[in-house]
Amino acid sequence: MRVVDIHSHFFPKTWDDLQAKFGGNDWPWLRHTEDNKAMLMKGDKEFRPIYSACWEPAVRLEEMDRDGVDKQIISATPILFAYEKPVDQALYCAQIFNDAAMEICSRGNNRLFAMSQVPLQDIDAACKEVSRAKGIGHCGVQIGNHVGLKNMDDEGVITFLQHCANEDISVFVHPWDMMASERTKDYMMGWTVGMPAETQLSIVSMILGGGFDRVSDKLKICFAHGGGSFAFLLGRLDNAWHHRDIARGKSQLPPSHYLDRFFLDTAVFDHDSLELLVKKMGTDRLMFGTDYPFPLGEQQMGQLIKTAPSLVDEDKQKLLANNAEQFFQI
Repeated sequence: MRVVDIHSHFFPKTWDDLQAKFGGNDWPWLRHTEDNKAMLMKGDKEFRPIYSACWEPAVRLEEMDRDGVDKQIISATPILFAYEKPVDQALYCAQIFNDAAMEICSRGNNRLFAMSQVPLQDIDAACKEVSRAKGIGHCGVQIGNHVGLKNMDDEGVITFLQHCANEDISVFVHPWDMMASERTKDYMMGWTVGMPAETQLSIVSMILGGGFDRVSDKLKICFAHGGGSFAFLLGRLDNAWHHRDIARGKSQLPPSHYLDRFFLDTAVFDHDSLELLVKKMGTDRLMFGTDYPFPLGEQQMGQLIKTAPSLVDEDKQKLLANNAEQFFQI
């Protein structure tokens, strides 16, 4: 079976000293510790240990071959977004990391593709950068699921999404800057609890905020991590929409009527969860994603779908490659 992983991340081996360039003490940088390992730093604080698969295509391709992955789409880790910074600084970051992603792909034997990042706090700048990125070869754009207090139904975000729809640029929404950070600071609960909650919030805000009613149905948009808790709580959302008018928000239809407007990746790590996604979304709206090469990603890439007892081979192939090839045109 062909296998396309749409959810993987990269870091360049080095990049400009952003703290020296812009000031402040919270910029991301890499502290290389051994030949193939590094500690991702945020200012003077350790953020995450990573290894050379993040920046070295040969290492990535070897591990893709090990697990039978034909193609992979790389995207920045959200710590690089810089949405909280002045727009000129965020634009600078977007451009250097977008260019770095294409450099990595150029050494990927035509098996690596990249999604861009944009300074989403400024819609004009975001639209210009996503168009530039498409021009140099990016197959889509990854955005964070919120900008400060602005959710996915924000008018500016909708304007950006419409721009992407107009230019046929696929959008991947990734959670970041998780809610309740003080209460989830231990045991990696920001990742295991906060990320799924943020992802559900982003989908619900698009629906109830009338986002899908305002943006063109030509928009191709996918949410990460299986949509978080969205599929499991869809019944609760529909029930609220039918029985409490204030729960309907600005949406014209109940939440379950918008399932054909977006895609989800399959980074759920559990056959029962995958089966629920298939029941809710169907096999044409799901795409294989791993969160590679991080420890919380799928360690044997593709095994969840390949060994899913409830899926026939035709459906597995849709999830593993067909849907992604059409969505990203790769």
